[in-house]
Amino acid sequence: MAHNVEDRTVEWLELLRTYGYGLCMGTADALPGVSGGTVALLLGFYGRLIAAITALTPGRALAVLRGYDRDRRGRARTALVEMDLEFLVPLGVGMVTAVALIAATVSALADSHPIALFGFFTGLIAASAVVLFRSLTFASPAHVLAACAGTVLALLVASNVVQLPGSGPVLIFFAGALAISAMILPGVSGALILILLDQYVFLSSELSAFLDSLRAFLTGNAASAAVLEPGTTVAVFVAGGFVGLLTIARIVRRALEAHRELTLLFLVGLIAGSIPAPLYNIDEGHAWTTEVVALAGAWALVGALALFVLDFLAGGFDPE
Repeated sequence: MAHNVEDRTVEWLELLRTYGYGLCMGTADALPGVSGGTVALLLGFYGRLIAAITALTPGRALAVLRGYDRDRRGRARTALVEMDLEFLVPLGVGMVTAVALIAATVSALADSHPIALFGFFTGLIAASAVVLFRSLTFASPAHVLAACAGTVLALLVASNVVQLPGSGPVLIFFAGALAISAMILPGVSGALILILLDQYVFLSSELSAFLDSLRAFLTGNAASAAVLEPGTTVAVFVAGGFVGLLTIARIVRRALEAHRELTLLFLVGLIAGSIPAPLYNIDEGHAWTTEVVALAGAWALVGALALFVLDFLAGGFDPE
C-alpha cells in the first residue's frame, strides 16, 4: 500500500514538473524574441517534445478513437503511449495557462502603456537576432542570400508592402498555423510571428475577452452570445495551430534536416526583419516626437538587456 502511495506521489510530481515546463515554454512563446523551443532545449526536454509532436498522426488518433472496440484496445493503448500524451497534456495545459495570463497583461498594457510595451518588444527581438546570428556562420554566398531573403521578406510583410492572402478568419487560421509551428523551433517565437502578421495585440485581446466572458457566463453574469464572438476567434486560431503542427512544422523540420544552416539563417533573418514590426503599433496612436522616441528607445534598451542577461545565464542560445 505504501509503495502504491509513493508511486502515485512520484507520478503527481512528474505531472507538476511537466506543467511547470509548460508554464516556462508558454511564457517564452508569448513574448516576441524569446523562443519556447529554446526553453525546451535549456530544460532538457526538446527531444521528447519533438518526438511526441511527430508521433501525433491521424493514424494514431484514429486508433485511439477506435479503442471502444475490445479487439482494438491494445492498439489504442500503444498509440497513446507513442503519442506520449502523459507528457503533452500537462505541458499543453501549462502553456495555455501562461499564454492566457500574458495575453491579459499584454491586452491591458497595449491600451495603457503602448510605447513601453512595444519598445520593450523591439528590444527583445533585436537582441534575439544578435545572439542567434552570433551562433551561425556565413560560409558562402548562399548563406548570406538565405539570411537576406528572410530579413527582406519580414520587412516587406511588417510594412504591409507584401500582404498575405485572405483576412479575418482566414488570416487568423493562417497565423495560428505559423505561430504554433514556430513555437517548437529553437530561436523562433510564436509571438514574433503574430507581431509580424499584425495579429498579436488583436489575438491577445480576443483571448482575454474570451476568458473573461466565459468566466462571467459560468457564474451567470453573461449571456452565451458574449462568449461566442471571441470564442470563435480562439477556436479558429487553435484549429490553425493544430493543422500547422501536422503540416508546416514537419516541413520546417525536414528543411532543417536537409539544409540546416540555410534554413536557420533564413529563420533568423525573419527575426531580424521583424525588429521594426512592434514600432508600427506605436505609430498607429502616437506621433514620433522626441519624447516618444526617447521613451521607446529606453524600453527597447531594457528589452535588449533582459534578453542578453537571459542569454548569459543560459550560457548562450543555440538555434538548433
